[in-house]
Parts: sequence; C-alpha cells; structure tokens
Amino acid sequence: MKRLVIVGRGAAGKSTLARRLGEITGLPVTEIDKLFWQAGLIATPREEWAAVQAKLVARERWILEGDLGPYDAVEVRLRAADTIIFLDFSLARCVWRALRRSRERADFWRWLLAYRYQGRPVLREAMAKHAPNAVVHVFRGPTAVERFVAEVAARGPAQR
Repeated sequence: MKRLVIVGRGAAGKSTLARRLGEITGLPVTEIDKLFWQAGLIATPREEWAAVQAKLVARERWILEGDLGPYDAVEVRLRAADTIIFLDFSLARCVWRALRRSRERADFWRWLLAYRYQGRPVLREAMAKHAPNAVVHVFRGPTAVERFVAEVAARGPAQR
C-alpha cells in the first residue's frame, strides 16, 4: 500500500481516515478538496484538474482523499492507485455527520442525497475500468474501518 485513494459520499470520514492512515504508514496525505476548489468555491476546470492530479500521482508514495462527484476526474487517481478505499456509508450516517461538522452549500446536499443512485454507480464503474489491479476495500460502516486501521497498524512497516 504505497498509492492509496480514499473516496466515498460526503461526510463519510475520508479526511479523518486519510490522516490516521498517513500517521500509521508515513504516507503523505493530500486532501483534494483543498486543491480543487478555487476562491469563492469555484471548480477547477476538468483539464486543469487532471493536470494537477497527474503531478500528484507521479510521486512514489501518497494518500489522495476526496470525492468531487460530478466535478471530478477521478480516473487519474484511480489509474495510479495500488489501493482504493471506498467509504460506502449510509445516507443517514453521512447526513448526521454533515450536520454536526458545518454548514454546507445546497449543491453539497444535492450530491449527498443523490450519491447512491448517481455518484456511486459512476464511481464503481470508474474503479472497475481504471483500476482493475488495485486492491479495493469497501467499508459500509465505522466498525469495518476501525478493524482495517487496526490491521494496518499491526503490520510491520515493511508490510504496509
């Protein structure tokens, strides 16, 4: 696990998981939201975003976390990943977490609500097409994530 992509519905805990795994593995973590959104929450144009990601994935070791839904060019990250973590948490869990963490824009809520039927199928198809050799972990709840984190922590540095 040297090139890790973490994706999933908004407020699933991608950033938190990335930071924890970064601490355990020593892999540098990049939150793609911080690179993608320009001042005033303006989306980076697709071609420019793909070029930014190409530079990120050219590095030898990394964790790239985030899911930009319809704005994304996720295939760039998926092609370079050796490991993918898909946080496939329930709508109720993610709504609760989103309400607790901050105020969100209307487009976030539309994306969150439509994720299972719009974003999720596109993402699963992209993983199958662009990352056929990557190890894919699909977690449906925090307990499974905690087990995975404990397993990674228990491995020796050479096995991570």
